Amino acid sequence: MQKSAKDFLAGMVFVAFGLAFAYAAWNYDLGTAIRMGPGLFPFALGILLILLGIMVLVEGMVAGEGGPIGAISWRGLVLIITAILFFGFFVRRLGIVPSLFVTVLLAALSSIRTGILAALILALALTVFCTL
Repeated sequence: MQKSAKDFLAGMVFVAFGLAFAYAAWNYDLGTAIRMGPGLFPFALGILLILLGIMVLVEGMVAGEGGPIGAISWRGLVLIITAILFFGFFVRRLGIVPSLFVTVLLAALSSIRTGILAALILALALTVFCTL
């Protein structure tokens, strides 16, 4: 049986996140089908993510040999995490408009295919659209 390492690892990540969500939601009141509690929806999403992860895992096990995983895109990883942290820390201090603009700008610059001008236009357009 040949494995696709990318699909296998992605499936493992999905299952791990799904388990974490389902476990965290289990501590809340799930309620009933008629009177749903605050933990039901996150629990259902966790279970759904686990099922999707299992499907990706199985696909990775039966698929033909995939290409090598390759190097980690450190630029993308650092800029996406920085964008999320920036928004979380500064949205109350600066407001939604500048925080959103900088967050979208950083996220857009995480791709090596996006230039500064395109990132600025995207950040401006999304900020204007979201504040209308």
